Amino acid sequence: MEVAELKKVEQEEKKVEKFVQKFKRAVRESEYKERPLIEEFKRGMNRTIRRKLIEVERPSRSIEQWFEMITNLDTHWRESR
Repeated sequence: MEVAELKKVEQEEKKVEKFVQKFKRAVRESEYKERPLIEEFKRGMNRTIRRKLIEVERPSRSIEQWFEMITNLDTHWRESR
């Protein structure tokens, strides 16, 4: 998958876990490194989750931390509903 394909990965209404898995698959074949990966990941998130992450968390420096943050936020959000 090329960089253009990575840009197409979006969460939309997908569950967070599926979005993260799809993004990780796309990352393996891209040439992107940490900062550009994080920016593409944030761009692909559903707007509500992105807003909550920006409000709640301090910025992480690694894409793995972003994967963990979005998964944790989603888990807590589902439990509180």
